[in-house]
Amino acid sequence: TLAATMTSQQSKLINGGLAGIVGVTCVFPIDLAKTRLQNQRQGQQAYKSMMDCLVKTVRSEGYFGMYRGAAVNLTLVTPEKAIKLAANDFFRHHLAKDGKRLTVFKEMLAGCAAGMCQVVITTPMEMLKIQLQDAGRLASQQQKPVILSHTKLVATNAVISRSYNSGTVVSAPRAVSATQIARELLQTQGIKGLYRGLGATLMRDVPFSIVYFPLFANLNHLGKPSPEESSPFYWAFFSGCVAGSTAAVAVNPCDVVKTRLQSLNKGSTEETYSGVVDCVSKIMRKEGPSAFLKGAGCRALVIAPLFGIAQVMYFVGVGEYILDNSPLRILSA
Repeated sequence: TLAATMTSQQSKLINGGLAGIVGVTCVFPIDLAKTRLQNQRQGQQAYKSMMDCLVKTVRSEGYFGMYRGAAVNLTLVTPEKAIKLAANDFFRHHLAKDGKRLTVFKEMLAGCAAGMCQVVITTPMEMLKIQLQDAGRLASQQQKPVILSHTKLVATNAVISRSYNSGTVVSAPRAVSATQIARELLQTQGIKGLYRGLGATLMRDVPFSIVYFPLFANLNHLGKPSPEESSPFYWAFFSGCVAGSTAAVAVNPCDVVKTRLQSLNKGSTEETYSGVVDCVSKIMRKEGPSAFLKGAGCRALVIAPLFGIAQVMYFVGVGEYILDNSPLRILSA
C-alpha cells in the first residue's frame, strides 16, 4: 500500500541520516588528513603520511583541530546520505520487474541515478568543508621560510600568530566559519560559488555509486542463508566496507581533482586551475600520475566504515524502530 511504501521510505531516510552522523563522527579526522594530503604540492610537503598529518594537527591545532569543518559535514551529511541511499532504493524498485533480481547493468543504472541526485547536497557541503579542513595546512606551510621577501614573511607570520592566539587557524584574514564562507561566496559569486567543482563532484560520485551499489548488493547476496532471509549483520558490515573501499580507491583521481578545484585558499606558490581539464593536465605535467593517488589510503579508511555502518543501520532497522515508537504513531494506534 501507499502508506507502507511511505513508511518504508521514511525509515530509510532516518537510517541513512543516522548512519551518516555516526560514520562522520568516527572517521572525520582521517578525512581531514585526506584533504590535506591531496592538496600538498611537490616540494611543499608539510605531512609525510596520514599519521604524521594527524600528529602535527593535534600538536598545532589541538584535538578539536582534527574536527575542523565537521559541523558543516554533520549538518549536511544527513540529507546527503538520505538522498543517496533512498534514491538508489527508489530506482532499483522501479527498474525491477516481477520481483526478479536486477541485472548488473540495471544495478549500475540505479547507482548512477543515485549519484546524480546526491550532488545537490554533496557539492556545497564538500566546498565548505575543504576550506576549513585545509586552513591548518596553509598556515603551517606559510610558517616555513619559502621564497618570500623578508617584509612579506614577517607580515605573514604576524597574521598566523594572531590567528593562533585567537583560537582559529587561518593563513590569511579570510572567513573562518562555514556560515561566513557561504555568505561570502553567495555575495561575490552567487549560488554558483557554492557549486564550484560540480563537474568534478559528478565525476567522482556517479562512478562511485555505479561501482559501490552493485558490488555491495552482490557481495551481500552471497551471505544470505536463503533467498528469503537477509544476510547476518556482520556480513552486511563486511560487504559495505569492501564495496565502499573498492569504489573509493577506484574514483580517487577524481577526488583529488575535486579537492584541488574546490580549494579557494592557495599557498603562495601553488597552482590555480580554471577547470577539470586544466587541473588534470597541470597535475599530470608537474606532479606525475602518482599525484592522483594522494590520500587514496585515507579515503578507503574513511569510506569503508562509513558505508559499513550505514548498512548495519539498515540491517538493525533503527529508522523503523523510531517510526514505530514515535508519539504520532502511538497516538494514531
